[in-house]
Amino acid sequence: MDEMTRHGEIGMAAMRAGMDRKTARNYVTDGRMPSEMQQRRDWKTREDPFEKQAERIDQILREQPAIEAKTLFEILCSEWPDTFVPGQLRTLQRRVERWRVTQDDASALAMLAQRHRPGEAAQTDFTHAVELGVTIAGVLYAHLLGVFVLPFSNWIWLTICASESLLSIRRTVQRALFQLGRVPEWHQTDNSTAATHQIKKTDKLGTKRPFNREYRDMMDHFGMKPRTIEVGESHQNGDVEAHNGAIKRALTQALIVRGSATFESVEQYQRFLDEFARKRNKSRGERVATELNAMKALDVEALVEFVEERVKVSTWSTISVRKNCYSVPPRLIGQQLRVRVYEDRIQAFFGDRCELECPRVRGEGHRRIDYRHMVWSLVRKPGGFERYVYREEMFPTAVFRRAFEAIGATKEGVARDREYLRILHLAASTMEADVDAALSMLMEAEESVTFERVKELADQRRVPPAPAMTPLKPDLAEYDQLIEAVGT
Repeated sequence: MDEMTRHGEIGMAAMRAGMDRKTARNYVTDGRMPSEMQQRRDWKTREDPFEKQAERIDQILREQPAIEAKTLFEILCSEWPDTFVPGQLRTLQRRVERWRVTQDDASALAMLAQRHRPGEAAQTDFTHAVELGVTIAGVLYAHLLGVFVLPFSNWIWLTICASESLLSIRRTVQRALFQLGRVPEWHQTDNSTAATHQIKKTDKLGTKRPFNREYRDMMDHFGMKPRTIEVGESHQNGDVEAHNGAIKRALTQALIVRGSATFESVEQYQRFLDEFARKRNKSRGERVATELNAMKALDVEALVEFVEERVKVSTWSTISVRKNCYSVPPRLIGQQLRVRVYEDRIQAFFGDRCELECPRVRGEGHRRIDYRHMVWSLVRKPGGFERYVYREEMFPTAVFRRAFEAIGATKEGVARDREYLRILHLAASTMEADVDAALSMLMEAEESVTFERVKELADQRRVPPAPAMTPLKPDLAEYDQLIEAVGT
């Protein structure tokens, strides 16, 4: 239009404006801007398949406002069979969304952004980290990360955990505080059973869950005040919750830069996480310094990272720890043991001597039976092997199971069990790997599996053949030269 006011030539104006001559003529003839010529579409391009069910949809939504569109679609399909197709679900989802937007819902609340004060509180939460794909010694490592955050500065510290237990909270909080060297006024967590416990039914409605004694003792030790979010209001722990996803994305990138997600040990993996957190915290700059200045100094000793219990060894040579079963040497039957329960392992002491140290069994009703503790009793009483409660634990590898079945091809009953138990005792008293290899060799060669033959092959593996050496042939002329040199 500017070109038209200059010379009035529509062809030249269209060319300079970069448009078709016919389009330019339409603009000149109409006299309006392009935005003014666009017409808003107020008609439907296709018929609404749910128009006839509008009243029913409105009724269901009013009775169950939280119902999802997919569930509503299933209800409509059951009430009007052969009427709808799966591709119409998206249309119903838009209809439900419009219905909710147009309702005057007094229960809808906006999130209120909070202004954090430096040094006021720390937040702790746990997040599953198996999606990182971390492996320890080649095995996928299923674990959680305990995340400790200072909301004002977003200072973080990460700790490897196996569960959301009190021991995990203690270790997560303790590692972070001793890294900081300072203590905030409050510590905030969610309503986990490690920190709080369920109130009785007789308590008044609205009463907050009280803190567990052990958790409160930990807070008192470090000089922090405990507080939790409201039940079902996870957004109140929003800073640490928001960090969880961002931290895992950043860790994924850090593992890519490292070139591998495989670590030789859990300790090496923890060192990697510590270095990751240090680099991330450096970018917080002055806000971290401001927060540190607002907190009091940490002037207490570290808490032990275990819970100690006393248990009695049963006549089956087992102990029960946290509703899980562990075997111990039979000489301890009837004795009281002092058991230290760590987050990832247990230690059992008789006096000052550690009689058992093994990985901790997770959950309840499980067991960890070491065949080395039981095999001598079974050798002396082979008739008890047939119905032994822990019989499955007496096959340390799949090779031992196959060997037991191979022995059964030539012997039966107690004779079969006695032969296998002698082989198992050999593995317990020497090297399991040597006996395992000997059994594999016999079965590959389709030889009969006997104790004598297994012991012979296992002994050959333990005593390596003498290396071949060339005979020493000394040159006496060199000694004559040495004597002459000394004489002169």
